[in-house]
Amino acid sequence: MWMIRDIHMGHSQSEKEASHERILRIAAKRFRELGLAGLSVADLMEAAGLTHGGFYRHFESREALVAQAVAVALAEGQERVGVEPHPEAGVTLEGLLDAYLAEAHRDSPGEGCAVAALAADAARSDAKTRAVFTRQLKRNLTSTSQLLRGSVGDTERSRAILIWSALVGALTLARAVNEKRLSTEILAAVRAELKALGAPRSRNSRKP
Repeated sequence: MWMIRDIHMGHSQSEKEASHERILRIAAKRFRELGLAGLSVADLMEAAGLTHGGFYRHFESREALVAQAVAVALAEGQERVGVEPHPEAGVTLEGLLDAYLAEAHRDSPGEGCAVAALAADAARSDAKTRAVFTRQLKRNLTSTSQLLRGSVGDTERSRAILIWSALVGALTLARAVNEKRLSTEILAAVRAELKALGAPRSRNSRKP
């Protein structure tokens, strides 16, 4: 009897964990598409194939959901852009710029970088969500600083801040305008300017 009950409890816990992960994945995608205020708990649970009342078996509040889902969105977005900006991964600054300021990235916010998709919402969020957002941005700044020269210094740090401000701003503007030609022009112009900024001291362009 004890063994049967333990198996049943283990199965129930496994189902709960699977449901929890499914809710977070759906929320991470929808938040990037709709913003943090654009998805209700009822709609989320329906999309996950679960009852509205079951939400509180997984999260103590909507704020707790938001913080966890933003963390998932940030991690997923970083991966799906196709670039992990770190020199040991064999990634160049040029590769980061090409992947980030691409039309494909512009056209799929639910799959892309949550730093750009959720920056404005994060600024209005609670402390926990802002802390999650801040940690990801700091990781991006550190790794991009390393791409610029291979060591983190004041100059590289400042240039990394400029690059990420331009990346997020360009992608946001490119998604906001209703003229495709202008949108593409924004991506291309900022991409070219950032490549020019990084090229003279890029880790991969230095002479041995």
